[in-house]
Amino acid sequence: MTIRAKAITAAIALLLAVGIAVAGTTAAREPAVPEARPPATTPAPAPAVRGAPDAPAVENEPDVAFRRSLAALVTTDRFPGVLASVEDPGGDARDYTAGAGDLATGEAPPANGYVRIGSNTKTFTAVVVLQLVAEGRVQLDRSIQTYLPGVVPGGKNISVRQLLQHTSGLANYTDHMRDSDFDEGRHLYRSPADLLGIAFSKPPTFPPGKGWRYSNTGYVVLGLMIERLTGHTVADEITTRVIDRLGLRETYFPKGDEETLRAPHPRAYEGDPRDDVTVADPSWAWAAGAMIATPRDLNTFFRALLFESRLLGPAELAEMRTTVDTGDQMWPGVRYGLGLTRTPLKCGGAYWGHGGDVPGFETRGGIRADGRAVTVAVTAGPSGRAAHLHVVGAVETAFCS
Repeated sequence: MTIRAKAITAAIALLLAVGIAVAGTTAAREPAVPEARPPATTPAPAPAVRGAPDAPAVENEPDVAFRRSLAALVTTDRFPGVLASVEDPGGDARDYTAGAGDLATGEAPPANGYVRIGSNTKTFTAVVVLQLVAEGRVQLDRSIQTYLPGVVPGGKNISVRQLLQHTSGLANYTDHMRDSDFDEGRHLYRSPADLLGIAFSKPPTFPPGKGWRYSNTGYVVLGLMIERLTGHTVADEITTRVIDRLGLRETYFPKGDEETLRAPHPRAYEGDPRDDVTVADPSWAWAAGAMIATPRDLNTFFRALLFESRLLGPAELAEMRTTVDTGDQMWPGVRYGLGLTRTPLKCGGAYWGHGGDVPGFETRGGIRADGRAVTVAVTAGPSGRAAHLHVVGAVETAFCS
């Protein structure tokens, strides 16, 4: 452990004295024994796109373009499987799948199956922070040093707002984790102190407020702030304040050593040839990206947050939707608010959401001003920027067709 990591651990230990437990230290847990599975194969070249109702797409169907975009994610971009859900303004929902949910058996992905939603977790974390703002327990423009003394280097110059909108300049710890860290450490528990130790061993990307760079580090810090102020784990706060309040029965924050997904779920893959990475310890992503949900539940969450205003008041929603330019670092035209993205649509208007990538899954989507909500999830990381943009493009197709 570096000197800096020791200092961080000591600062976090101080939080224990005020009634908050921060789980664990770095230790190699006994790897979970994965299910015995036959060797993976490549996806079939002509996937059926299954929707609701389950019928072949024909030219006069309004979703034919969307179905084709999902099929292309398998045939062109070679994602093993696709799961999607579209909810209309009136509340009618349709689920879609394409490709294979299990390359060994060729079985289709389960409609509305569980997926790792990655950085969509940030929106849940941001909601809790903004609820604390509404309660008068946090001020967005106060320094993080106010709430977590001694934890963040230069914390007196970094505001809560800057952590939420990726303008803090803190190095992104995942930028400094090698592929082997994910491959060989897939069953390794990493504490928040471990993650911050990686980040704080690197110089800041820029001075606070002087640029924009996506940083998972900021949301780990925010997770610690939530725990410090509430005396509860960030998982418990998200569960109580968001998941239970909305009745999201297919959304959860996995426990630190919970490596599997609830059923039904597709298998998750990385690499070429494909390696099954379904079973993995999610602790490395924590408050920045550990959560699991179904596409339909994710649509319900964004609808409740942004269309029905069931989680935040007008002032907090206005703060959340105040955006800064990202320089197209995520995808073209996107602007970033407080744990929220705004993406323009070629057909006019925009949609709000987030998106997330973790080994084995990419998830994109959000909600339009009229209440139409879309989520598209694929069961492997994109092979490159073009494949990533095609997932974003499938979401746009659902909104614009």
